Amino acid sequence: MNENQLSKVVLQAAIEVHKQLGAGLLESVYEKCLIYELEKIGLEVKSQILVPISYKNEKLDSGFRLDLLIENKLILEIKSVKELEPIHTAQLLTYLKLTNLKLGLLLNFNVPLMKNGIKRIVNHL
Repeated sequence: MNENQLSKVVLQAAIEVHKQLGAGLLESVYEKCLIYELEKIGLEVKSQILVPISYKNEKLDSGFRLDLLIENKLILEIKSVKELEPIHTAQLLTYLKLTNLKLGLLLNFNVPLMKNGIKRIVNHL
């Protein structure tokens, strides 16, 4: 499954989680439920992955943690905020660059309709 196909499956799962829980909960709750949904359909999900930075040919612990890595291809950053801010986009783009991955999704669950809480970020390698 390529990144685009994978993102469609992930978005369906996110919509299901939002449909069941609604808005207003903590990010960690949505993360746990999304992991459940994605693993239930057989996807490999890694959570809270440390992302080191490369500085002057040295790998350094940056303290960065990406929320979810799906099938080692797609990064998900989960939010529960009033609205997505430019810093959220910058954060995800940085994670994509540091991991050399192409596609990430910002998912803001604090919206009335999940489709309004989705932002797709592409790393033009």
